Amino acid sequence: MKTKIIFTLALAACTTIGFAQKKEVKTLEKAVKAGNYGEAKAAIAPAEAMMAEMDDKYKERFLLAKGQTFLGLENSSLEELKDAADAFIALKDSKYKVEARNGLQNTIAAIVNGAIEDQNSKNYVSSAQSLDQAYRYSPKDTLYLYYAANNYINAKEYDKALEGYIELKDLNFSGVESVYTATVVATGEVEEFGNKQERDFSVLAKTHINPAVKTTDSKRGDIAKQIALLYLALGEDDKALQAMKEARAQNPEDLNLMRSEADVYLKMGDMAKYKTVIEQVVAKDPNNPELLYNLGVSAASIGNDDEALEYYEKVIALDPTYAAAYNNIAVMKLAEERAIVEEMNNVGTSRAEYARYDALKEKRQNVYKTAAPYLQKALDNDPDNIEVAKTLFGIYQYLGETSKTDALKAKIEALETSGGN
Repeated sequence: MKTKIIFTLALAACTTIGFAQKKEVKTLEKAVKAGNYGEAKAAIAPAEAMMAEMDDKYKERFLLAKGQTFLGLENSSLEELKDAADAFIALKDSKYKVEARNGLQNTIAAIVNGAIEDQNSKNYVSSAQSLDQAYRYSPKDTLYLYYAANNYINAKEYDKALEGYIELKDLNFSGVESVYTATVVATGEVEEFGNKQERDFSVLAKTHINPAVKTTDSKRGDIAKQIALLYLALGEDDKALQAMKEARAQNPEDLNLMRSEADVYLKMGDMAKYKTVIEQVVAKDPNNPELLYNLGVSAASIGNDDEALEYYEKVIALDPTYAAAYNNIAVMKLAEERAIVEEMNNVGTSRAEYARYDALKEKRQNVYKTAAPYLQKALDNDPDNIEVAKTLFGIYQYLGETSKTDALKAKIEALETSGGN
């Protein structure tokens, strides 16, 4: 009899526990179904306390409801979204695998949306953490890891950024994508679509014409450059150069990598090597004003003024609106002024010295007259550049060109009021 009584009591206890499990899980499911996610969150802990005693059926129902709870409606809490994702992942081989797969996709989308919001509000660390987490849940979406590394740079978290870029390099990530486009019939504008099906549907609907596909540039060059620059930022110059050397060895004809290598030398202040590499780039892209301008800057930095002037003139020939090239030519012209002013300051008081002073003054005026047109072109093409405006004002004032100084004075005052660059 005693054995039978004990068995009956044990059976009653199991029935009570089973009923409690069922009740807690149903309470959670009911709150989720009603969209009462606050109530559902409160119901998770009591149900979770019984996980050890739950049978598989109720464990699966609980995990599904838990995932749905933390996914919620427009939830942006990374920690709660991680709880949701983990719950859905635990169900990947269960009877709820379809719901779990959809739930995980929606959770990843919510994490990415939160990352975008954080990035827009310049909360770069949070954005990077979210994007990195999204990548961990969906390793095929390597772009998430790429943008996570970018945001770590924005946050000046250089160690973490470097880890991300090295991982991308080891994955041989290129970031090349196909972008599907078509022209809007009503406006003539080219529109990009999320995928081929959307584009083709719009063409069939006759709202769009001229379907096309374009391929984005590879990001390998940028990744190699960022790895090298991050090593530089961390004070590891040798590793920076080695990283770039390895990248170039694998892709010796990659134009983006060549430019990245040049950027590294520029960052290091090694203008001779910068010039060598950038010349290789220009040989492959000879009509690129930006590259020619950079060659001019590097030539000027090592004292090759004649060569720099040639490059700046080539820039202007290719792009007559390139304000920086005009400005740099003017700076080179004005460099002659310093020696003239020094000599003027040392002129004596004899009649011969007065004559010498007048000759130097005329020489200085000629320098100004030579530089002024380039400064004027620079200002015409960059009208908000207050420093150029002030320099030009000083020149016209010295030359006695009153009408031009009056106009520039008004312009400078307007720029100072509006906060010109």
